[in-house]
Amino acid sequence: MSVTHRWRKEAGARVQGSRELDRSKVQAPGVVRLPNGGYRLFYTAVGPGKPFPACQGYILSAVSEDGVSFHPEPGICVAPRPEIPHLSLRALAPTIARYADGRWRMYFESRGPATRPTVICSAISADMLTWELEDGIRLQNASGIGAPRYLPLPDGRGRLYFFSPEYGPGGLASGQRVSTKVRSAITSDGLHFEFEPGFHIQDKQADYDSAGITAAEVIPPSAAGDRWTMFYSAWQDVPAGFQTPLHPSHDPNAVANGNSDDFAAASIASDLSGYRSRIYVAYSSDGLNWERGPCAIEGLGCGGDGPDAVHAEDMSLVQIGIGKYRMYYAACDKDGNWCVVSAVTED
Repeated sequence: MSVTHRWRKEAGARVQGSRELDRSKVQAPGVVRLPNGGYRLFYTAVGPGKPFPACQGYILSAVSEDGVSFHPEPGICVAPRPEIPHLSLRALAPTIARYADGRWRMYFESRGPATRPTVICSAISADMLTWELEDGIRLQNASGIGAPRYLPLPDGRGRLYFFSPEYGPGGLASGQRVSTKVRSAITSDGLHFEFEPGFHIQDKQADYDSAGITAAEVIPPSAAGDRWTMFYSAWQDVPAGFQTPLHPSHDPNAVANGNSDDFAAASIASDLSGYRSRIYVAYSSDGLNWERGPCAIEGLGCGGDGPDAVHAEDMSLVQIGIGKYRMYYAACDKDGNWCVVSAVTED
C-alpha cells in the first residue's frame, strides 16, 4: 500500500490575500500539526506592506483548529535581509522540523539577485511565532537549490528533499538551464547536511515537465511492505510562439529596472504567459530510487476555471486519519490570483 494518487478537491481557499502583507501573491505552503491540536500553515507572500521596495517575498503564517478554516497571524515570520547577499530579496517555501528539546526549525529557500545561486537557510523558534534567523547556509551548490521539504527518519536523522537546476557551459551566468533534478541531503544535527549521491527525479522526461520540477514532498511507508510516496510539482513549457516575460527571479537587473519593486505583477505576467503546472506522484521501495506515477492534481491551463485553473504546485501534506491525508497546495486562477487550497485523499 502507498498514499493514493486520487484526491478530492475541497471548496474555497485555505489562505488567500487578505491584508497588506499578502494581498498581491500567496504561494508555497508548509503545514505542521500543533502539539495541542490544530494546524499552523506557513506560506510565502508579498503585498504592498512589504518591508522594503525591492523585497520579493517573505514567510507568513496562519492557524486553524480544523485544518480548513485558517486565520492569518500578525507579523512576518522570516523576511529577507538586504545586508545578507544570499537573503537580500526573498524567503520562500518553508518546511518545519521539530526537535527533542521542543524547539522548531524552519528550512526555507533563500534568494538574492539572479546572479547568485539560491540556497537553503534556517530559522529557529520555541513557539513557532517568533523566529530567529540562524547564521550561515544549511545547503548550497554552484547552480542553486530550492523548495526544501524536510522528512524525519526512523534513525533520528533528517532528510531534506529539494530541487536543483543544472546549467550548460558558463554555469548559472549563462541562464541556459539544461535540466532540473530532485535531490536530497542527510543531517544528524539539523544544521550540517551531506548530499546523497545521484538524484531521484529529473525533468524533461515528458511534455508535462518540460519547464522544470520544483517542490517534492515525501511520505514514508506506514507499514512493512508499503512503498514511499513522493508528490512533486512539474511545469510544462509555453507553447511555441508564445512570448514569455522575464520572471523577476531570473532577471539579473530586477532591482535596477524596477521588476523587483513590482515583483507580484511582473511574476504573475510570467505565470500567465502559457506555462502550466501540475502535481504528480512517484513511488519508491527505499526512498531513494523512484518510479513515476500519474497526475494527482491538475492545473488546467489558461482555458480552465476555478482557483487552480492555470497552476497547481508547491504542496505540503498532513495526515488526518489512518491512510488519509490532506494536501495543501498553491493555486493560480486564469486572472493571476494565487492562493492556498486543499484536497483530501479519496477512499
